Amino acid sequence: MKHGTLLAAIDLGSNSFRLEIGRYDHGQIQRIAYLKETVRQGNGLDEDRNLTPEAMQRGWDCLARFAERLSGFKKSQVRAVATQTLREAKNREEFLQRGCEILGFPIEVIAGTEEARLIYQGVAHLLPSDDERRLVVDIGGRSTELVLGHSLDATETASFRVGSVAWSMKYFPTGEFTEQTFYRAEIAAQAVLEEALTAYPRSQWTKAYGASGTVGAVAEILALAGFPEGEISMDGLDWLVKYLVRAGNVSKVQLEGLKEDRQAVIGGGVSILRALMVLLKITTLYVAQGALRHGVLYEMVEREDHNTDTRDLSVQRLAVKFSVDPQQGQRVGQVALHLLQGMSLRSKEDDTPMDRMRRKLNWAAQLHEVGAAISHSDYHKHGAYILDNADLVGFSMPELHRLGLLVLGQRGKLKKLEVELEENEFAKMLMALRLSLILCHARQDPDHLALALHCDDHKQRITLTAPETWANDYPQSAHLLKQEAVSWQKASWSFDFMTKP
Repeated sequence: MKHGTLLAAIDLGSNSFRLEIGRYDHGQIQRIAYLKETVRQGNGLDEDRNLTPEAMQRGWDCLARFAERLSGFKKSQVRAVATQTLREAKNREEFLQRGCEILGFPIEVIAGTEEARLIYQGVAHLLPSDDERRLVVDIGGRSTELVLGHSLDATETASFRVGSVAWSMKYFPTGEFTEQTFYRAEIAAQAVLEEALTAYPRSQWTKAYGASGTVGAVAEILALAGFPEGEISMDGLDWLVKYLVRAGNVSKVQLEGLKEDRQAVIGGGVSILRALMVLLKITTLYVAQGALRHGVLYEMVEREDHNTDTRDLSVQRLAVKFSVDPQQGQRVGQVALHLLQGMSLRSKEDDTPMDRMRRKLNWAAQLHEVGAAISHSDYHKHGAYILDNADLVGFSMPELHRLGLLVLGQRGKLKKLEVELEENEFAKMLMALRLSLILCHARQDPDHLALALHCDDHKQRITLTAPETWANDYPQSAHLLKQEAVSWQKASWSFDFMTKP
């Protein structure tokens, strides 16, 4: 990545939306601007787990303001991620479709474990480099993430459905603070978090860090009350709980350092924080400067270098786990990428979209047989299911879904992907994958360089021409290619296979 490049990360959290803009400078990212708005979408889910119109509008209004600040940014310079509220919302597609239009950039809903990993990346990059084993805690609006890590590597990640907004709504609905309500909220949080005891025992870490929202708010309150700055202790938490109980109601709380956007959710946040510290035997929690948005920024830098993209390693691990034939995956990938290159215009100055297509297509090729361990006849369906439900490090949920659709479409009728095929990029990637599988059907390196491919973007037509000698040498391949042409007759794109003397 060029020094001086501007990058922007957007975190669509359950309590707040945040925009971080930084400039890449010799391996580090220097902050240029930071915007935060309390959108509180987390309390905008109704009983059916649908976002209310009011909650969606609050989010859209915020994204419109962020969009103005991002005017002039390229797609490759911006990444927006959404967390627990949009993971839960049944009508998230309605919000996301309009939100992407307003923002002008894609919005990715990431899995809880992926959120945890990115949080750790943000924290680790802003900590001194040493050999300590770290526990990182992030209490959000509707979820809490826990991570074990060493240096820049997260070794254990988890996400739990317990957060400051959700707990405040459930256990402090009227804002009343009593010893009994705090006890009930803390015990309930421990019940959700109890399974963390197995994966995050005290013996596995030497120092505990807290990131973002609740931790930062509590630490600031305690520091202004005379407790050590940048730390949260059990003594400090006990003092804070006693103060809140004496106040009796959130409306009567007048704590120095408690910001207005945190006041309504302080009860839920404190009860979860105390439950965690008791459960995991944390005597002191140190406040970390990094957060999810910083992890997103550093991930953008790393993705520019193909050797450090964590998604490549995730694909390899999944392929090994399901005993996928690596030679066939590599063979299919090489041919598919060659065909995709022949379908693309070469006059574009910005090669970034083409690069993204190549990477997605190569992943699909490596994993096209991932479902074969379950069923030989329907492996494409099982492969799509695996990818839709897998937690793959580095991938967002929409990325995995799109990858699953390519795996699903590798064989069979195309009607099942009728909507997706309206998108030119997807149609080209799928056609390249299907043609490659035909050419590699014998599980041997094909003579594909003898074939000529022509793409007419205006007519949405792709023609593959082979010498008659090639067709005679590979009659089965020629037969399958003719059948493939029939399969595309009712699709938005068409495919023709021709021979010439």
